[in-house]
Amino acid sequence: MTSHTLGAFARDQMGFVRVAAITPQLRVADIAFNTQAIIAALEQAAARGCRLALFPELCVTGYSCADLFYQSLLLRDASAALRPIAEAADRAGIAAVVGLPLDMDGRLYNCAAFLCGGRVIGIVPKSFLPTSGEYYEARWFSAARDATRRSAMLDGAEVPFGADVLFEAGNLPGCVIGIEICEDLWAVNPPSGGMALAGATVLLNPSASDELLGKADYRRDLVRQQSARCLAAYVYAAAGPGESTTDVVFGGHSMIAENGALLAEAERFRFDTQIVMADVDAQRLAAERVRNSSFSAAGGSHTCRVLPFDLPDPPAGAQPHPARADLLRPLARTPFVPTDLAQRAKHCREIFSIQSTGLAKRLRHTGVKTVTLGISGGLDSTLALLVTIKAFDMLSLERAGIVAVTMPGFGTTARTRDNAQRLAEQLGVTLRVIPITNVVRQHFKDIGHDETIHDVTYENAQARERTQILMDLANKLGGFVVGTGDLSELALGWATFNGDHMSMYHVNAGVPKTLVRYLIEWAADAEFSGETSAILRDISAMPITPELLPLGEGGALQQETETTIGPYLLHDFFLFHTVRYGFTPRKVFYLACRAFDGDYPPAEILRWMKVFYARFFSQQFKRSAMPDGPKVGTVALSPRGDWRMPSDASSALWMAELEGVVSSQSSVVSSQSSVVSSQ
Repeated sequence: MTSHTLGAFARDQMGFVRVAAITPQLRVADIAFNTQAIIAALEQAAARGCRLALFPELCVTGYSCADLFYQSLLLRDASAALRPIAEAADRAGIAAVVGLPLDMDGRLYNCAAFLCGGRVIGIVPKSFLPTSGEYYEARWFSAARDATRRSAMLDGAEVPFGADVLFEAGNLPGCVIGIEICEDLWAVNPPSGGMALAGATVLLNPSASDELLGKADYRRDLVRQQSARCLAAYVYAAAGPGESTTDVVFGGHSMIAENGALLAEAERFRFDTQIVMADVDAQRLAAERVRNSSFSAAGGSHTCRVLPFDLPDPPAGAQPHPARADLLRPLARTPFVPTDLAQRAKHCREIFSIQSTGLAKRLRHTGVKTVTLGISGGLDSTLALLVTIKAFDMLSLERAGIVAVTMPGFGTTARTRDNAQRLAEQLGVTLRVIPITNVVRQHFKDIGHDETIHDVTYENAQARERTQILMDLANKLGGFVVGTGDLSELALGWATFNGDHMSMYHVNAGVPKTLVRYLIEWAADAEFSGETSAILRDISAMPITPELLPLGEGGALQQETETTIGPYLLHDFFLFHTVRYGFTPRKVFYLACRAFDGDYPPAEILRWMKVFYARFFSQQFKRSAMPDGPKVGTVALSPRGDWRMPSDASSALWMAELEGVVSSQSSVVSSQSSVVSSQ
């Protein structure tokens, strides 16, 4: 089963609404032509699964009509055009917002009309009228604050009118629409801020912003930042080059942003109709607002009239468009790791600085000049060693004060042992080699454990022995132990309690497994060179393993972590969407099937999701007792910082929903039993 056959998991069930910002073909003052262009664009957008379409400011007449706005014929036909546009939108199964001039009580208003179900639901007038430079709007229009009534008569019907009107979709929880018009966004205090605080999650801006050198970058940042400030989606539809070019040129710079991220952007300076689409996530926005205390604290005084409506469904018998099944938004397979190489390098440098500064502060506070840490030649301990090197260099401490201890055991391979020793020598730290096989065998005898039984006791005895050596050696040298485990291991509880789970400072606590490898590769390129870089690259190419089980024939590795608990690529994806956004297992599954389509079938994704949720809940007791360590990203699990969870919380609700996902997918084989052990 591919992601395209997941019919039960429709986008709207997951909180997504497909929106479009449309710049249609236009002729100034030719209402008949513009009406047909709008209708044709609506049909195109609806065929691609769009449910809400935004058109530019004054698109029915053209923004640049100037004194033609005084012509009663233009005003009459502009209002009359709303009926055929609304009816066409209803036939296509789409809601739409179009711009037009509207005269009322002796005043003319620059308005946006919200059309749904074949009628006008409400009308929003523009609040701020630019009257400087090339703009003369106050010559023709009155501002929203000048309105004397809260409704307008259109086609014999009374329609809510005002800048305080919001539109709430009854069939898509969390989707509340607010509208501001062009200059409103550029104001010191945009109306969209109050709309967001009153509940609007999708902000629409029909605009006519002309093109000037450098203005596109500023406009893009403005849209993106307002979406972030309001914790909302922001849809911006701009007038195009069909407008008059008597004195200025309009480029059609339409955009869709969500909480600071640009989801879609139009190509400017095109005379044909331009449509940009994206699936905005109302559930995600609602979750962000619940988590953001500043957002809730700012509310209360912002009141709006909320008009209910239902987003239309596609008309019966409509043929599905191939794009309907796709998710039109960026969906990272590695949400902790930027795909852009330059951005990734920037992130790595920032994270490395946070880690090393955190450790340096702890060293300064304690006055300690010696630390111990275990190095295995694996990813996590290598990153911890590099961070420690950086912290010592920052404080001008001798690297010899870093005591790197390698403790070969039953599963240690020659490759990892050699890499650990060579790296320590290259970096100029103090290397100690302390084998643990004999002492662990004695321990087995003491507790009556059969060495041939390779169970959790067999593995954890080695982990705890290594921690005891590091702790006692730190006491002897007057220092402390630097921890090496990462964020993903904390999430899954893949650490031995009172073993590698424990340290005096946990430098990797905020770094997920999928990012550790890239940090080491970045360090090999940016921080080190020569033989050290070569060793780091070899370490980054190693499989992930605790090396606790005996080696096979010829010293071959017999244990790989991801074979046991599942791919960290999947687990980090589950972790991000579960903790960062609070998504349900059903939605995480929906997203994972799309992100990993072609690599992991839904049955395998479900299998490892059950492992993730079972372990995440059962292993909280380890996180409740985790040592100090720096937060580096938006997801952290420290009980003193981001994540406060009872150690005995039940996972039944989450596991039951996963079972519901399994039962709803007839082609998905029931997932295998979870791998859960309290190590």
